[in-house]
Amino acid sequence: MERRIVTTTRDCPGRLVPTGDAISIPAGAFITLTQTLGGSFTVIINGNMARIAGADADAIGLSVEPLVFDPSPQPEQVDIDHIWHALRSVYDPEIPVNIADLGLIYDVILTANDAAIDMTLTAPGCGMGPVLIEEVKDRVRQVPNLHDVEVTLVFDPPWSREMMSEEAQLELGVF
Repeated sequence: MERRIVTTTRDCPGRLVPTGDAISIPAGAFITLTQTLGGSFTVIINGNMARIAGADADAIGLSVEPLVFDPSPQPEQVDIDHIWHALRSVYDPEIPVNIADLGLIYDVILTANDAAIDMTLTAPGCGMGPVLIEEVKDRVRQVPNLHDVEVTLVFDPPWSREMMSEEAQLELGVF
Protein backbone atom coordinates (compact mmCIF):
# COMPACT_ATOMS: atom_id res chain seq x y z
CA MET A 1 0.00 0.00 0.00
CA GLU A 2 1.17 3.48 -0.77
CA ARG A 3 1.29 5.68 2.32
CA ARG A 4 -1.25 8.47 2.34
CA ILE A 5 -2.30 11.22 4.71
CA VAL A 6 -5.87 11.34 6.00
CA THR A 7 -7.65 13.56 8.51
CA THR A 8 -9.69 12.12 11.34
CA THR A 9 -13.34 13.11 11.24
CA ARG A 10 -13.94 12.48 14.95
CA ASP A 11 -12.01 11.59 18.07
CA CYS A 12 -10.71 8.09 17.53
CA PRO A 13 -9.27 5.53 19.95
CA GLY A 14 -6.02 3.84 18.99
CA ARG A 15 -3.25 1.68 20.42
CA LEU A 16 0.42 2.58 20.29
CA VAL A 17 2.57 -0.03 18.58
CA PRO A 18 4.36 -2.00 20.02
CA THR A 19 3.41 -1.13 23.61
CA GLY A 20 -0.37 -1.46 23.18
CA ASP A 21 -0.98 1.69 25.24
CA ALA A 22 -4.37 3.31 24.60
CA ILE A 23 -4.37 6.75 22.96
CA SER A 24 -7.01 9.11 21.70
CA ILE A 25 -6.48 10.60 18.26
CA PRO A 26 -8.36 13.92 18.13
CA ALA A 27 -10.76 14.94 15.40
CA GLY A 28 -9.00 16.91 12.68
CA ALA A 29 -5.64 15.19 13.21
CA PHE A 30 -3.47 14.53 10.17
CA ILE A 31 -2.31 10.92 10.22
CA THR A 32 -0.39 8.79 7.76
CA LEU A 33 -1.94 5.46 6.80
CA THR A 34 0.78 2.82 6.51
CA GLN A 35 -1.25 -0.40 6.45
CA THR A 36 -4.91 -1.08 5.67
CA LEU A 37 -4.89 -4.87 5.72
CA GLY A 38 -7.48 -7.11 7.34
CA GLY A 39 -9.74 -5.68 9.99
CA SER A 40 -7.57 -2.85 11.32
CA PHE A 41 -5.37 0.04 10.23
CA THR A 42 -1.81 1.06 11.07
CA VAL A 43 -1.11 4.79 11.15
CA ILE A 44 1.59 7.25 12.10
CA ILE A 45 0.45 10.04 14.42
CA ASN A 46 2.90 12.62 15.79
CA GLY A 47 5.81 10.35 14.90
CA ASN A 48 4.33 7.32 16.68
CA MET A 49 2.94 4.16 15.12
CA ALA A 50 -0.59 3.31 16.22
CA ARG A 51 -3.30 0.80 15.37
CA ILE A 52 -6.91 1.80 14.76
CA ALA A 53 -9.53 -0.94 15.10
CA GLY A 54 -11.86 -1.69 12.23
CA ALA A 55 -14.81 -0.53 14.34
CA ASP A 56 -13.36 3.00 14.05
CA ALA A 57 -12.68 2.93 10.30
CA ASP A 58 -15.27 5.66 9.74
CA ALA A 59 -13.11 8.09 11.73
CA ILE A 60 -10.50 7.90 8.96
CA GLY A 61 -12.93 7.71 6.05
CA LEU A 62 -12.53 3.99 5.45
CA SER A 63 -14.44 0.77 5.99
CA VAL A 64 -13.47 -2.80 6.72
CA GLU A 65 -14.02 -5.37 4.02
CA PRO A 66 -16.50 -7.91 5.39
CA LEU A 67 -15.35 -11.50 5.64
CA VAL A 68 -16.91 -13.62 2.92
CA PHE A 69 -16.87 -17.38 3.32
CA ASP A 70 -17.06 -19.98 0.55
CA PRO A 71 -19.97 -22.43 0.83
CA SER A 72 -19.22 -25.24 3.25
CA PRO A 73 -19.63 -28.91 2.29
CA GLN A 74 -21.55 -29.37 5.58
CA PRO A 75 -23.51 -26.11 5.99
CA GLU A 76 -24.76 -26.93 9.51
CA GLN A 77 -21.26 -27.36 10.94
CA VAL A 78 -18.28 -25.12 11.54
CA ASP A 79 -15.81 -25.39 8.67
CA ILE A 80 -12.17 -25.36 9.81
CA ASP A 81 -11.24 -23.73 6.49
CA HIS A 82 -13.49 -20.80 7.42
CA ILE A 83 -11.58 -20.38 10.69
CA TRP A 84 -8.26 -20.28 8.82
CA HIS A 85 -9.76 -17.82 6.34
CA ALA A 86 -10.73 -15.55 9.26
CA LEU A 87 -7.27 -15.91 10.83
CA ARG A 88 -5.67 -14.89 7.55
CA SER A 89 -7.61 -11.61 7.78
CA VAL A 90 -5.72 -10.55 10.93
CA TYR A 91 -2.43 -8.72 10.41
CA ASP A 92 0.42 -7.80 12.69
CA PRO A 93 0.33 -3.97 12.77
CA GLU A 94 4.03 -3.72 11.94
CA ILE A 95 4.28 -6.46 9.32
CA PRO A 96 2.23 -6.67 6.11
CA VAL A 97 1.70 -10.43 6.51
CA ASN A 98 -1.26 -12.12 8.19
CA ILE A 99 -0.76 -13.89 11.51
CA ALA A 100 -1.44 -17.36 10.08
CA ASP A 101 1.27 -17.03 7.41
CA LEU A 102 3.59 -15.47 10.00
CA GLY A 103 3.33 -18.76 11.88
CA LEU A 104 1.74 -17.20 14.96
CA ILE A 105 -1.13 -19.71 15.04
CA TYR A 106 0.05 -22.91 16.72
CA ASP A 107 -3.21 -24.84 16.96
CA VAL A 108 -6.92 -24.66 16.15
CA ILE A 109 -9.19 -27.18 17.86
CA LEU A 110 -12.87 -27.51 17.06
CA THR A 111 -15.28 -28.97 19.61
CA ALA A 112 -18.87 -29.00 18.41
CA ASN A 113 -19.46 -25.34 17.51
CA ASP A 114 -16.63 -23.81 19.54
CA ALA A 115 -13.01 -23.15 18.61
CA ALA A 116 -9.90 -23.06 20.79
CA ILE A 117 -6.89 -21.31 19.27
CA ASP A 118 -3.33 -21.31 20.56
CA MET A 119 -1.28 -18.44 19.24
CA THR A 120 1.99 -16.71 19.96
CA LEU A 121 3.66 -13.38 19.24
CA THR A 122 6.81 -12.53 17.33
CA ALA A 123 8.24 -11.20 20.62
CA PRO A 124 7.09 -12.28 24.12
CA GLY A 125 7.08 -8.72 25.49
CA CYS A 126 4.93 -7.28 22.70
CA GLY A 127 2.23 -5.11 24.23
CA MET A 128 -0.01 -5.74 21.22
CA GLY A 129 -0.73 -9.31 22.36
CA PRO A 130 -4.08 -8.52 24.02
CA VAL A 131 -5.07 -6.33 21.06
CA LEU A 132 -4.30 -9.10 18.55
CA ILE A 133 -6.18 -11.65 20.67
CA GLU A 134 -9.30 -9.47 20.61
CA GLU A 135 -9.01 -8.99 16.85
CA VAL A 136 -8.63 -12.76 16.36
CA LYS A 137 -11.77 -13.32 18.45
CA ASP A 138 -13.67 -10.64 16.53
CA ARG A 139 -12.76 -12.03 13.12
CA VAL A 140 -13.17 -15.74 13.97
CA ARG A 141 -16.56 -15.14 15.63
CA GLN A 142 -17.82 -14.21 12.15
CA VAL A 143 -17.40 -17.83 11.00
CA PRO A 144 -20.81 -19.36 10.19
CA ASN A 145 -22.24 -21.65 12.90
CA LEU A 146 -19.46 -20.86 15.38
CA HIS A 147 -20.77 -20.19 18.88
CA ASP A 148 -17.60 -19.08 20.64
CA VAL A 149 -13.84 -18.88 20.34
CA GLU A 150 -11.20 -19.04 23.03
CA VAL A 151 -7.71 -17.75 22.31
CA THR A 152 -4.73 -18.71 24.45
CA LEU A 153 -1.40 -16.94 24.18
CA VAL A 154 1.50 -19.42 24.37
CA PHE A 155 5.26 -18.95 24.10
CA ASP A 156 6.42 -22.54 23.82
CA PRO A 157 7.90 -23.17 21.40
CA PRO A 158 9.28 -19.66 20.94
CA TRP A 159 8.37 -18.13 17.58
CA SER A 160 11.09 -17.94 14.96
CA ARG A 161 11.05 -16.81 11.35
CA GLU A 162 11.31 -20.43 10.20
CA MET A 163 7.66 -20.79 11.29
CA MET A 164 6.55 -18.39 8.53
CA SER A 165 5.08 -19.76 5.34
CA GLU A 166 7.34 -19.72 2.32
CA GLU A 167 5.18 -16.96 0.81
CA ALA A 168 5.59 -14.82 3.96
CA GLN A 169 9.35 -15.30 3.91
CA LEU A 170 9.46 -14.21 0.28
CA GLU A 171 7.17 -11.22 0.96
CA LEU A 172 9.43 -10.03 3.79
CA GLY A 173 12.71 -10.99 2.11
CA VAL A 174 13.76 -13.35 4.92
CA PHE A 175 14.71 -16.82 3.77
